[in-house]
Amino acid sequence: MALLKIAVSSDDHQLGSDSAPVTLVEYGDYQCPYCAAAAPVVRNLRKRFGDQLRFIFRNFPLSEMHPHPAKAAQVAEFAEENGKFWQMHDLLFANQRRFDDPLFFELAEQLDLSTFDLREALALGLHKRRVQADLEGGLISGVRGTPTFFINSRRHDAPNDERSLGAEINEILARNFRRQGV
Repeated sequence: MALLKIAVSSDDHQLGSDSAPVTLVEYGDYQCPYCAAAAPVVRNLRKRFGDQLRFIFRNFPLSEMHPHPAKAAQVAEFAEENGKFWQMHDLLFANQRRFDDPLFFELAEQLDLSTFDLREALALGLHKRRVQADLEGGLISGVRGTPTFFINSRRHDAPNDERSLGAEINEILARNFRRQGV
């Protein structure tokens, strides 16, 4: 079983507490239809497990398969600068069939982000390094496609559905419960 080689850090995009007993890391591509299908699965798992689960998203744009995933990842990173990463993350997945530059600027406007600043950030490649670092970290960790999930640093090699992911999370929580002797 492959292990996550790049430890979760404060630089990661995170939902949930650092003290959660389970960390779910996703390497995803905003233009991948399988990642879009996984987004509601993750949302449901977060609701189901609450403060027992921390979710991390990392960029893994499959530029050889899709025309715009690297630019979409840069748009999400731009939104992060403005405290709106998760809103942009959700909007990108919800609109992936319309991906092009006009859409990216439309989404920025929806979130009250400066389209001038976004245009400049994209032209200068201000967020390329971050996206590339995520991609390289995924490759080092054995990511070959998207979405790829790691649960507490172990790659989840079963289906990426709610039942399979939830069962693995439940097993980890049950082991922790038994260890604590409760």
